Amino acid sequence: MSNLQRKAIFLGALLIVAMAALAQKTSVRLPADNSFAQLKSDAGEDTVRKDCGFCHSTDYIVIQPHFTAPQWDAEVKKMIAVYGAPIGASDAKTIADYLARNYGAASADSKKSEAAKP
Repeated sequence: MSNLQRKAIFLGALLIVAMAALAQKTSVRLPADNSFAQLKSDAGEDTVRKDCGFCHSTDYIVIQPHFTAPQWDAEVKKMIAVYGAPIGASDAKTIADYLARNYGAASADSKKSEAAKP
């Protein structure tokens, strides 16, 4: 067998092995969000999960400061204008409203007053 034939057989075998490796299906299972990072169940949660979760995890959302409603609106607009978040105007309002209701200054104040009750 000539040197050229050996090289051809080697390359053919290498090609078969490479194709077999590529043909195998691989799956990746991501861990579930930790309990701390669960979004509060409320109107708009699905929109927040879909649009905000596209770029970052839910724990990043829940650790944010408790902004006022105008500040949440500005944050959502910043995500769109500065970071290019693909969020439409209707979804942006839904997201800002959800965040203000559930992670806003008013929700932080109500938690403080509930904690102070005897």
